[in-house]
Amino acid sequence: MSFPQSLSRFGRREPAPDSVGASFADTPASPPVPAHEVRIPSRAPSAAIVELRAICLTRLEPAAIAGMPSERLTDDIEALIAEIATERRVQMNAREQRELAEQLVNDIVGLGPLEPLLADDSINDIMVNGPQKIFIERRGKVVLSDARFRDTGHLINVCQRIAAGVGRRIDESSPMVDARLKDGSRVNIVFPPLALDGPYVSIRKFGKKVMDFDQLVGFGALTPQVARILELASAIRLNIIISGGTGSGKTTLMNALSRLIDNGERVVTVEDAAELQLQQPHVIRLETRPSSLEGRAEVNQRDLVRNALRMRPDRIIIGEVRGGEAFDMLQAMNTGHDGSMSTIHANTTRDALARIENMVQMGSMGLPSHAIRAQIVSSVNLIIQVERHRDGGRRITQVTEVCGIEGDMILLNDIFQFEFQGERPDGRLFGHYKVNRLPPSFHERLVYFGLDREWAAALAEGEAT
Repeated sequence: MSFPQSLSRFGRREPAPDSVGASFADTPASPPVPAHEVRIPSRAPSAAIVELRAICLTRLEPAAIAGMPSERLTDDIEALIAEIATERRVQMNAREQRELAEQLVNDIVGLGPLEPLLADDSINDIMVNGPQKIFIERRGKVVLSDARFRDTGHLINVCQRIAAGVGRRIDESSPMVDARLKDGSRVNIVFPPLALDGPYVSIRKFGKKVMDFDQLVGFGALTPQVARILELASAIRLNIIISGGTGSGKTTLMNALSRLIDNGERVVTVEDAAELQLQQPHVIRLETRPSSLEGRAEVNQRDLVRNALRMRPDRIIIGEVRGGEAFDMLQAMNTGHDGSMSTIHANTTRDALARIENMVQMGSMGLPSHAIRAQIVSSVNLIIQVERHRDGGRRITQVTEVCGIEGDMILLNDIFQFEFQGERPDGRLFGHYKVNRLPPSFHERLVYFGLDREWAAALAEGEAT
């Protein structure tokens, strides 16, 4: 069985006749695998398959396949595999040929064994601990997947491809990098010698659909009453901090909140790795840049926040504050940019304020603690705490207003406080929200926007549920 004419189209390194036969793209191919049924190889390939793969690679001309659509390339490589399998008398059925063709295409133009995991919409996180251990998080549970890299060199090539895709580099001289994939998924890579068991890769997948409050309520992340309070908070342009641990859903919640921003507002976003999905037409997206190999040309979040203040924004949204940019964030919130938002890593709403204070001090402002706390009180209106619970669910556990300051103590009021009650037979946790119906410190702003009655009604309804 031989197909010399068609194989010559996509780079086979052997002479072909001048006439061109039927295209392999016209040959009926195996149906695509649905995203929820992605095939992941569960066993190591045989020596014959490894040899067949190597022969197939030698017959491909990189210049000829460059730029070829992946679907067409898969069909053509599948046909080449069938020919080589016949020549070598390797027994392979149509499904095995298709799987091998998809693996080769993933290695050539994709991210190798990570591609099926990225295509599976039920997977939220991918964690690579060396070439032989790839963990995934699905529905809040972390498990070891069957996917594997061939060896460390294979994993290194994929890591360098990811970094190069955003104009960055990863090697022994620059062993850490933050990047993102084409779909927006966030990637962190740690290279040897810092990584002892081979490169480590952490991928936070980018949601293809932007969540709104209706969907979050359906998932049990909050109640309709809490959602209504957050909608009103956005409508009256409160400055909001979203606090929580890694993977708790901070960015998802911020995306949901951002959907409530008016289309006429100019919004500037500042992020380390762009992952916010704002739907408004007037959005300016800024992303940090690491230093070059010579240690120059770095642009950090603080530089971007300062520049954002000169861009006439109505709101400034900072993906996450980690350092000295916390001071500039407070300055932005306190200089007419109402309705600004950011996220922070903290375990409680009070811890979030302590972390902001510490980060301002990290910026070497030389300000006394009392002055920093006074700045926080005048800048931040609301803190939302989100947590990932042991059942894998992500929930809003606190909605806290910043009331004022008394001495050196910042006064807080928990508008909503989630109280755990028990566990259902299916393993899901359940509880209820304790509601504080006292008028908030920003009651005058509610009156100004004509939403004070709606606020009181939402709290009353929340208390009744």
